[in-house]
Amino acid sequence: MATDLAKPPVETAPEPGRAPGRVPLRTALPRYRWLYLMLVPGLVYFAVFKYLPMYGLTIAFQDFVPFLGYSGSEWVGLKHFEALFTGPDFGRLMFNTLFLAVLTVLFVFPAPIIVALMLNELRVNVLKRSIQSLIYIPHFLSWAIVASLTYLLLAVDFGVIARFVHDLVGGPRVDYVAQPDWFRPIIIAQTLWKATGWGTIIYLAALAGVDPNLYEAARMDGAGRRRQFWHITLPAIRPTIVVMAILTSGNLLDSSFEQIWLMTNSLNRSVADVFDTYVYYIGITQGAFSYSTAVGLFKGLAGAVLIFGSNWLAKRLGQRGLF
Repeated sequence: MATDLAKPPVETAPEPGRAPGRVPLRTALPRYRWLYLMLVPGLVYFAVFKYLPMYGLTIAFQDFVPFLGYSGSEWVGLKHFEALFTGPDFGRLMFNTLFLAVLTVLFVFPAPIIVALMLNELRVNVLKRSIQSLIYIPHFLSWAIVASLTYLLLAVDFGVIARFVHDLVGGPRVDYVAQPDWFRPIIIAQTLWKATGWGTIIYLAALAGVDPNLYEAARMDGAGRRRQFWHITLPAIRPTIVVMAILTSGNLLDSSFEQIWLMTNSLNRSVADVFDTYVYYIGITQGAFSYSTAVGLFKGLAGAVLIFGSNWLAKRLGQRGLF
């Protein structure tokens, strides 16, 4: 009898096709019904606004005529993709888009990391919160306001900065907003001013999760601020940096349409034209719906390839990927 009581309970084998410890769906639905109910609005949103519109991508393979609809329009296969890749605009659009993407990766992506690390070193909470509030405010301004401020500062006739530089250096006034050489620096400066503060929130949240006992133990072992940063702070936010880098890679061909469009004029169009503005110009103003859809589909596929490729590379380098 004692021998029987000493025996451990026999574990029953899991149901076929179900992982051990996983609750079957018929049990989870009634048990967590309110959590599943909370998912419904999000699922409806993605179904209606993200997945159903994908059917419209079929017009990229048609000569779409709105009066004929999807079924009545002529099917032309890869005609519009061939026109895109062999056309005179593709090289210029690709160069302009990738140039802005490279500048964004070099200057905009690391800016929130640097600011978050600097704010994390502040010990005066009042000063820290004040700086956070000041750098968050630009995020809530529309690109129309940002473009207006840019013209007020840099316009050749009434720009404050343009007038100050002219009075300081002399010579003829420079119309910065119309010069092709100044277009990309202005775009990057606008993005830095508007996006850095908001992106800092993510890294400050990651830094807030670092155990203070790690810093205390490091100080007891004689580690200075530099070694604490290198061996504690940086490894703590490295997974967040990797995830943000993967997400950023998927948007390399995506430029801020409103920002670029508002800063584009007839003098800087040669460097300002990117895929986003090109789709609007060709698709909306000229009615080339099929061709512009083909351009958008190319961008989407390229973004998907970049996300999967960067995720694979992160895992190969020993980091935790996005999926």
